[in-house]
Amino acid sequence: MDVFSTTVLIISAVAIILLWIILYFVPIGLWFSALVSGVRIGLLQLVLMRWRKVPPGTIVSAMIEGTKAGLHLNANELEAHYLAGGHVSRVVHALVSAQKANIMLDFKMATAIDLAGRDVFEAVQMSVNPKVINTPPVTAQSQDGIQLIAKARVTVRANIKQLVGGAGEETILARVGEGIISSIGSAESHKTVLKNPDSISRVVLEKGLDAGTAFEILSIDIADIDIGRNFGAGLQIEQANADKNIAQARAEEKRAMAVALEQEMIAKVQEMKAKAQEARATVIAAEAEIPRAIAEAFRNGNLGIMDYYKIRNIQADTAMRESIGKPEDVSK
Repeated sequence: MDVFSTTVLIISAVAIILLWIILYFVPIGLWFSALVSGVRIGLLQLVLMRWRKVPPGTIVSAMIEGTKAGLHLNANELEAHYLAGGHVSRVVHALVSAQKANIMLDFKMATAIDLAGRDVFEAVQMSVNPKVINTPPVTAQSQDGIQLIAKARVTVRANIKQLVGGAGEETILARVGEGIISSIGSAESHKTVLKNPDSISRVVLEKGLDAGTAFEILSIDIADIDIGRNFGAGLQIEQANADKNIAQARAEEKRAMAVALEQEMIAKVQEMKAKAQEARATVIAAEAEIPRAIAEAFRNGNLGIMDYYKIRNIQADTAMRESIGKPEDVSK
């Protein structure tokens, strides 16, 4: 290959590279597509988008979609939203869907919702097609002590005006669960709740649970109610056991008092027996002194023989009366 051919190849390669660079920074194709689609945007503005690191294709596609749908979009506003970290395509999709569904949604509100971290296009779809949220099992106890486990389906629709700053699904689920617990807890019997589960829905809906949230509650339907534990019977069993323990303690106390009283009576009887034995010993000792006293009286002349015999007769009469007064021994 001669020098001329080499030079021609180098010049061609440089020309191709320069042409690619020019076409990259000067997106003539995008400008022409916008022009034939009725979108008025300057070629210089597309070039400046490249320098500002904004993809012109995203902006042009969004403006074409909006223009075809009858929206009046501003390229500078779309570019500013992209630079702020927003999703331009999603915002335009939401605006087009809202217009078709006759939902009041302007560009400012849509960009605010998008920058708040919510999917504005999904919100518009939820406004048209409500979403069903299934609550986790909610456990509550009626006044008769029966535990009920309820599951509900909450049909919600997005509230466009409350998407910025409004509470999310977690708040809806928490409030609905609280309402179910309050409704079941106020019921006198679990049978009433099982018979009319729609009463729970009415009570919960009347509380206005969607206030301050990003959703509007359309309906609350009780999907399932199961019977759990019988806390009333459990409490009665525990009360009965407590009463039984108290009665046993009182009986044990009375038994201990009876045993103590018995021991006290036995001690008193033993004491009385000891005193009786002591008195008997005193009597025996005194009786042993009688013959000596009689003998001493004989010696001193204080007692005559006739007096002695009178004493003996009196003793004999006394012994006879005692033998007559004693009962006969039948066993002999």
